[in-house]
Amino acid sequence: SYFGDKSSCVENANTLNLTSSSSVRGLNSTCTGKTPLSSGRSVCRSHTPLMGYSVTSSSAVSAHTVASVIVAVVEGRGLARGEVGMASIDLKNPEMILSQFADNTTYAKVITKLKILTPLEIIMSNTACDVGSTTKLFSLITEHFKDVTFTTVQRKYFNETKGLEYIEQLCASEFSTVFMEVQSKYYCLAAAAALLKYVEFIQNAIYAPKSLKVRFQGSEKTAMIDSSSAQNLELVINNRDSRNGHTLLGVLNYTKTPGGSRRLRSNILEPLVDAETINTRLDCVQELLQDEELFFGLQAVISKFLDTEQLLSVLVQIPKQDTVKTAESKISNLIYLKHTLELVEPLKAALRSCNSQLLKAYYNSLEDTRFGIILEKITTVINDDTRYTKGCLSMRTQKCYAVKPNINEFLDIARRTYTEIVDDIAGMIMQLAEKYSLPMKTSFSSTRGFFIQMNADCSTLPNGQLPSEFTKITKMKNTYSFTSADLIKMNERCQESLREIYHMTYLIVCKLLNEIYEHIHCLYKLSDIVSMLDMLLSFAHACTLSDYVRPEFTDTLAIKQGWHPILEKIAMEKPVSNNTYLTEGNNFVIITGPNMSGKSTYLKQIALCQIMAQIGSYVPAEYCSFRIAEQIFTRIGMDDDIETNASTFMKEMKEITYIIQNANDKSLIIIDELGRGTSAEEGIGLCYAACEYLLNLKAFTLFATHFLELCHLDALYPNVENYHFEVQHVRSSAGNKEKIDYTYALSKGYTEEKNYGLKAAEVSSLPSSIIFDAKEIMNHIAKQILHRQRSTPEMMKQRAVYQLAMRLVQTARSSRLDPDGLRVYLKGLKKKYEASCPMPEKNYE
Repeated sequence: SYFGDKSSCVENANTLNLTSSSSVRGLNSTCTGKTPLSSGRSVCRSHTPLMGYSVTSSSAVSAHTVASVIVAVVEGRGLARGEVGMASIDLKNPEMILSQFADNTTYAKVITKLKILTPLEIIMSNTACDVGSTTKLFSLITEHFKDVTFTTVQRKYFNETKGLEYIEQLCASEFSTVFMEVQSKYYCLAAAAALLKYVEFIQNAIYAPKSLKVRFQGSEKTAMIDSSSAQNLELVINNRDSRNGHTLLGVLNYTKTPGGSRRLRSNILEPLVDAETINTRLDCVQELLQDEELFFGLQAVISKFLDTEQLLSVLVQIPKQDTVKTAESKISNLIYLKHTLELVEPLKAALRSCNSQLLKAYYNSLEDTRFGIILEKITTVINDDTRYTKGCLSMRTQKCYAVKPNINEFLDIARRTYTEIVDDIAGMIMQLAEKYSLPMKTSFSSTRGFFIQMNADCSTLPNGQLPSEFTKITKMKNTYSFTSADLIKMNERCQESLREIYHMTYLIVCKLLNEIYEHIHCLYKLSDIVSMLDMLLSFAHACTLSDYVRPEFTDTLAIKQGWHPILEKIAMEKPVSNNTYLTEGNNFVIITGPNMSGKSTYLKQIALCQIMAQIGSYVPAEYCSFRIAEQIFTRIGMDDDIETNASTFMKEMKEITYIIQNANDKSLIIIDELGRGTSAEEGIGLCYAACEYLLNLKAFTLFATHFLELCHLDALYPNVENYHFEVQHVRSSAGNKEKIDYTYALSKGYTEEKNYGLKAAEVSSLPSSIIFDAKEIMNHIAKQILHRQRSTPEMMKQRAVYQLAMRLVQTARSSRLDPDGLRVYLKGLKKKYEASCPMPEKNYE
């Protein structure tokens, strides 16, 4: 069967001519019709196929206002909970919009997106809406969209592989770059598979191949970083070893809770784009850095929190069957809940004297009376000293004695019996120890129950063996673990007694949970506060380990002496730092330099600093100012991709096409080599054309290349700047050989280095005869290449005027100088302008 239940909805029956097996019903009526693929369960309200709808009793205008968007929503499970995939299709328009993003427990992004889409019908997996185990996401959506049809589809139809196949098959070729964007976004692919399958079914038709417009849309208020850029920049996964912590997440992750770690990860992948929100976070980090007492006080409390989100999701689920396992789990979770609520007061105390806006808001949120109400209800039933402890035996004891005495006398009797059995076990082991004069002690494990442990050398045992009554003997070094037939029987009695205790405790716990369900929503707020505070503490912690600085947000990208944060972690010392300067008037930087001089590292460093600034972290630099980037694009690496049958060159072309199609004026674009997978002439042509296209945008672009011909773009376009990485040539004292010394320092202008590829080849073990021949051939070709283009005096003057105008505009916009300082700065600009202008008497030929 394909469909499960549908929840009730209101249909605009008067404007739709429905053409399917379901008949139209009046408002608020219910039906028990079955769709051809539905299960045997009753279905409330007919579903809403829209194949060839026509206007009936209403005016022609109302047909356009009728909702016609169908949305499939799926959420990750386990650690990926909060990662949401969505796919929507408008039945009036062959366009499918895919999105995937990380959301918090309030699911604000999902609700916002759905509100914008105004869907006719929402499809979710049957596992999300099974009676008794409905997910928080399903409950929220049904609450916000009461007038929308809900359809449940079996989880197996949410299949990411099928989704990718559908997109490959149905996506029109001009939108095919979306394929690169979504190929690792499993949840939106899964949603796409279920959506297309369902739409085909209700429409009783299939889409023609290559006919759909498919596009990927990041979530609002966050910057868009595509999956290949996240991979290139090693944001959350190291490319060489996925278990390695040398990633941006690894550099910043000093979180103490699973919720904090999840939030940090999702923020790195989707940085903020609202300067006000970022500055609010930065104010918190600044306060945490300045107030040591607040930092350590908060860290001490936050580290005691368990996974609040996980706890919440388990608490609100009502199990279908009452087993010993579910009973034990519920009791544990109630103890965890008590433990969590007892931390609210210490958390408030830690935040009491804070000054920053966000921390004050969190303090006020914790004033919610519902925390006290829930805790009070719990403490009427649960012992005050019952708390979360580590170790399976101590936790088992906590669960046994969780409920206060005199609430259920049968429970009290069962507990006395349990205590007596445990005492008997301890007594029996002591007797055995005396009987055989061996240093035996009582041990416990969750799998074996109680057993005997003994530290003894083999030589101390009679005949080097344990007495025959002991069984299941294991030995590790000098530690023996074993049991006896009597002890096994006692363990069985103990388990039986425990089952009784758990059953009776479970009934009391369920009653208690039913009383507190109405107040439980305050815990969503708490989990949000804890994860955010954990992340901000993590940022502050990272700052204390290195000299990071607070970023500013202007219309300029200016980094003074910035360095690569991951490289610092790998090298265990501060890497060589460099400056970066891009403005609206100088928004295109071409970087040249020999192989291994540091070009790729520098480019990645800028993107990483931009991301760090936009998530509210301090940045590795002496000073930094950023322009908010709405999208971050990278084109790095020279690999081919066997999976998608793409050669090195085709992969390059797909990536640059994606950038050109999606970049806007607020993008940050990093391109490390382009056109290397084809002949030099074609490569230069492609680079030149791509550069000229990107030059017309106001995006900030950094372009590293070995094609020195591109360096002459600055003669034609005043917004182009050339920079290069310097190298020094050192002669070794031993021989006459010349060695390259890499400075990793960035300088203005393009590289003067010649034949650095051959120099790098010389260092490798390539035979000298091949290198000699290569030099000869290269010199021959070099003579045939045209002379380099030279700038005319007119061009130089135009460039100087442009640079002066841009600096003046920038000063007028964001200068904070006093009148005297401004006067000095303007005089400096005048001198610089005069120096840049060619003197008229000089004779240029």
